[in-house]
Amino acid sequence: MKTIPTPAAIAAALLVFAAGGLLVAASSESGAPLPDALSAREHSDKQNAGSLLAPEKGKFKIFVNGQQVGKEEFEIGSSGADWTVRGNSEIQSPQGNTHVSGTLNLKADGTPVHYQWAMQGPKKASAEIAFKGTVADVELHLEGARPYTQQFTFNSPQVVVLDNNLYHQYVVLARLYDWNKKGSQSFAVLVPQEMTPGIVTVDSLGKQDVGGAKLEELRVKTEDLELDLYLDGQKLVRIVAPSSSAEIIRE
Repeated sequence: MKTIPTPAAIAAALLVFAAGGLLVAASSESGAPLPDALSAREHSDKQNAGSLLAPEKGKFKIFVNGQQVGKEEFEIGSSGADWTVRGNSEIQSPQGNTHVSGTLNLKADGTPVHYQWAMQGPKKASAEIAFKGTVADVELHLEGARPYTQQFTFNSPQVVVLDNNLYHQYVVLARLYDWNKKGSQSFAVLVPQEMTPGIVTVDSLGKQDVGGAKLEELRVKTEDLELDLYLDGQKLVRIVAPSSSAEIIRE
């Protein structure tokens, strides 16, 4: 991904180091196969131990060059064996504020079932994605245009959703990471707002001293970008793009 825009440039591109620009597409063509996120055996082991997810809610502040340019609220909850991950973010720009919302429905093992997002601001757009096995069917709605549909096919139903300006989705990524196995792990990813499939690699760097606190660090990498996640136990408290001055800090 390219570097994070300064506040003056956000009007053109919004603040995006969380997905579309972050992820390098393995192939931008529909139907391009992507590697399995985790083996069937690993999924089975995790399912036997219970759900990968846990109820959680929180807030993030979004900073660029030390200046707050946005905020986000999210909540993760369960209904029976299924889980719902909801988030709303607000990004400030010279043209006005942009609101982005996303609702992701997951199975207990983190497999996506349905996702919908909406953007309100200078530009309006929304989309719904239905995941069925290894296929994702997307219906996109752009202001002033006819609905657009596209289908993506993956090698596994285990696909990570990481969308633009919805940083809470990295909470799910951190929980999908196998902490017992550790090491470098690859995940198939879909960036809905960019209509882009991709691959992301996650690696544990162990405990780090961050402001006097011992936090677990996960490094998220693509061909173009490194991103660091800092966790207090299972709680994601900070996201940093080392090559830029962008930070997402939990309140």
